[in-house]
Amino acid sequence: MIDANLNRSSEGLRVLEDVARFLLNDAELSQRLKALRHDLALETKSLGIGLLSQRDSEQDVGRPQSIPLPTRGKELNVETTSLQGLSDLVTANAKRVEESLRVIEELAKLPEISSMLNSAKFEQSRFAIYTLERDLVSKISRRDKIDRMLGLYFILDRQFLAGRDGLDVASHVIHGGARVIQLRDKQSNKGELLLVAQKLKELCSKLDVLFIINDCLDLAMAVDADGLHIGQEDLPLPVIRRELPIDKIVGCSVTTLAQAAKAQAEGADYIAVGSIFPTTTKKGATVVGVDTLKELKRTVSTPLVAIGGINQNNIGEVVAAGADAIAVISAVLGEEDVKGAVQELVDKMDLVRE
Repeated sequence: MIDANLNRSSEGLRVLEDVARFLLNDAELSQRLKALRHDLALETKSLGIGLLSQRDSEQDVGRPQSIPLPTRGKELNVETTSLQGLSDLVTANAKRVEESLRVIEELAKLPEISSMLNSAKFEQSRFAIYTLERDLVSKISRRDKIDRMLGLYFILDRQFLAGRDGLDVASHVIHGGARVIQLRDKQSNKGELLLVAQKLKELCSKLDVLFIINDCLDLAMAVDADGLHIGQEDLPLPVIRRELPIDKIVGCSVTTLAQAAKAQAEGADYIAVGSIFPTTTKKGATVVGVDTLKELKRTVSTPLVAIGGINQNNIGEVVAAGADAIAVISAVLGEEDVKGAVQELVDKMDLVRE
């Protein structure tokens, strides 16, 4: 039993480690899993020959049997075919490790085993894998959203709608090519804003674009938004990350390299840097220039969203500087034909990236 469960735990940990290393490119998670795998191997090293001498795979009643090819019209019903994606793969292997460690933990409490194995060590490892499972699934759940943080990021600031219907504007903007919609409103009450956010969320889900809420954690959770955007004076990022469901992304506004490094270290899924140019939509905005964007591109790996004063005349320069996405307000809301304005911006972005 000990041999079989050590094998299961080691194999499961290797799968998780390789997911973290090769698919998520996450050095920290990969190292944590590797360390856990090595610690288990070290803890049981003294049992090596003894375990191998007891192994009898050929006579094991749990040995996989040969599976005949499915007949026509019948499904092949085996455990591995039920995996729907990477999250399922991680969960399945994490559970395999957790269950195996629990078996060894309990066996190690027996008098004839306790002198060779420390039950508490396996309990500690089991709790460590609980945390690692959460961190892996969290990263995978957000990865697809982060990968979509490209192209035009439209900020629907309701104070700049000039009497137009926000939902109608959003629809035209999306059909023009926007990939992300952020709802921003610094003045309306939460009750009114909730109704607006619910309609925008429904529209964005239907048209397959990301929907982000600015500032309001409670509102983002209430409407099941794809994510939340915060500034330097909002709730701290670790608090936001603790309260939001693990599949939601968080973006953070920065003006300096130090702020960007801190945001990345604390788990920001994307970083908004600006104001790149002088802007009329945010009073007192710090202008950081294109050079700051270039420096950030060299120093952080988190996707960068450029914001502030970007329009048809300078968007090419910002894309060339390394922005993954471009956030705009007045460049779209300042035009009568918002769909056409978005199309023009997107075309100019695509031209630079070709």
